[in-house]
Amino acid sequence: MNNVISSPISSLDRASILAQALPYIKRFHGKTLVIKYGGNAMTDPALQAAFAQDVVLLKLVGMNPVVVHGGGPQIENALTKIGKKGQFIQGMRVTDSETMEVVEWVLAGEVQQDIVGLINQAGANSKVKAVGLTGRDGGLIRAKKLIIEGGDLGQVGQIESIDANIVKALQDDAFIPVISPIGFGVENESYNINADVVAGEIAKALNAEKLLMLTNIAGVLDKAGKLLTELSPTQIDGLIADGTISGGMIPKIAGALDAAKSGVNAVHIIDGRVPHAMLLEILSDEAFGTMIRAK
Repeated sequence: MNNVISSPISSLDRASILAQALPYIKRFHGKTLVIKYGGNAMTDPALQAAFAQDVVLLKLVGMNPVVVHGGGPQIENALTKIGKKGQFIQGMRVTDSETMEVVEWVLAGEVQQDIVGLINQAGANSKVKAVGLTGRDGGLIRAKKLIIEGGDLGQVGQIESIDANIVKALQDDAFIPVISPIGFGVENESYNINADVVAGEIAKALNAEKLLMLTNIAGVLDKAGKLLTELSPTQIDGLIADGTISGGMIPKIAGALDAAKSGVNAVHIIDGRVPHAMLLEILSDEAFGTMIRAK
């Protein structure tokens, strides 16, 4: 089954977008863009290639993209292969020591390296290269055990601190950091952390211009299925209360709102199923998805 949504862009539209792009390139030159990469965009080969091309293009025109990736489906597949069934409490994966080993192998080994390879391939014959990181690298993500009511999540972590110096050092060269959402604790123990939360915290630590979160939907939709192009904190509270925003969208929205309140100038939830939707959001007048406002 093809999960790619065909781009509705005609040749005239493409020409218009190119004409619009220059002022945005000037505006965002030298700025940091944190991109949460997941969903169909990370599993469909055509979308993978388009994503890698977009990230390289952003770097080549002078922006500083930083990628934070997920990998839930890949983790689930790996657990199935070893005969282990994933368990969830309040939408979060219970991560015992065996599951944590699988999480680290899948995220930091398989998924991260696939993304790094795709970006390096797209950036061939240029200076642009990708580098993979976990929370251990440069002491990037310090975490502790997440405690919740209703059960023990095991090695699921909450972020205590972000030291983004290694990311900044890579950005100063022609590198694109690709970050796996794995933190480490005071005893060097590993923690599985929600990738949306990591993306938001990385964006805050880097004073990012934008946080872009790729999803499997057009953005935040109302009860009638209509796209909500902008959301305020009050509107978000109402949508959570009436069940419009639920499940896995809650941490995504919470992370986006927290980033917006903490100084990230624009937070966008966009449809990762549309090829080059990220470029359309950054380099054109089109609103592709939902923008989260701080007020």
